[in-house]
Amino acid sequence: QVQLVESGGGLVQAGGSLRLSCAASGNIVSISTMGWYRQAPGEQRELVALITSYGNTNYADSVKGRFTISRDNAKNTVYMQMSSLKPEDTAVYYCNVDRITYYSGGLYRRGTDYWGQGTQVTVSS
Repeated sequence: QVQLVESGGGLVQAGGSLRLSCAASGNIVSISTMGWYRQAPGEQRELVALITSYGNTNYADSVKGRFTISRDNAKNTVYMQMSSLKPEDTAVYYCNVDRITYYSGGLYRRGTDYWGQGTQVTVSS
């Protein structure tokens, strides 16, 4: 009923840029905090950036000044512009939504903790 679909990953040289997108689909009424996480091989999934419904942002120290998270509430989409990419940014990137209120079967419903399918970002040195 509600899905997150990511796009924008790929292979880039160090110093390059990529833009990730994550769109939520369904009869969505509202979305709370949206974020991006990443998981490198053999590592735990870690938070990269968050953005609240009011537009307040929070970043991991490792990406501050290089990554910018934004959202388009009309499109139910979160973006992450990644610049000055480093080989250590190589990972699978996942978008996450904390809470979604949606309309289904004649009722307003709320679901929590939605994840995208993941998109690979590879930065070559």
